[in-house]
Amino acid sequence: MTPQEAILSLLAQRREGATICPSEAARLVAGPHGDWRAEMERVHAATDALMAEGAIALSWKGEAKQKRRGPYRIARR
Repeated sequence: MTPQEAILSLLAQRREGATICPSEAARLVAGPHGDWRAEMERVHAATDALMAEGAIALSWKGEAKQKRRGPYRIARR
């Protein structure tokens, strides 16, 4: 599963307005015995690409973020 697929799959499983942590996508990509931390750069890149497409929105502590910087949560757009 690609990081983009993981992000979109996790969001599809959540209620409207819910968010995911990028580490959840990394864990899904890495699999049960994989190194999810090693997948974080790929997840960040996928997040940037999905943001550029307008497919997702980012926030932190309820505040919208215009770009990925520092901690963030991912939501459907």
